[in-house]
Amino acid sequence: ARPVSPLPPPPTPAALATPATPASALLPRRELPDGGARPSAAQFKQLVVSALRELHGEVGAALPVDVLTYEEKTLCAILRVISSGFVKLWSALTLLGFYQNRRCAFRVLQVNR
Repeated sequence: ARPVSPLPPPPTPAALATPATPASALLPRRELPDGGARPSAAQFKQLVVSALRELHGEVGAALPVDVLTYEEKTLCAILRVISSGFVKLWSALTLLGFYQNRRCAFRVLQVNR
C-alpha cells in the first residue's frame, strides 16, 4: 500500500493575490471609420466585456480583463488578461464590427505574452 501524502496547507492571502498563471497584455486601438462618440474608460471596459460575451458567451464575459490604461483621445488601451484567455480576448476584439449601431474595428498594435 502506498502512503497517503498530507494535504498542502491553505494558501496565504498573499498567494491568493498573486495570479497563478502568467498574464498577457494587448495594446488595441479602436477605429471609428464613420466618426462617432469616443467612449469613456468605463464604457470601453463595457465594450470589451460585450465583445467577449457576443463571441464566447457568459464564459467569455466572465474572463478577468483589466484595462491598465486608456487614452480617450487616441482610443488606445493596454489590456491585461490571463494567458489562457489571450486568444479569446484577441478574437473577440478583432471580430467586433459594431458599437452602439455604428461600425467600428479594433486593431491590435502590440502584444506582450
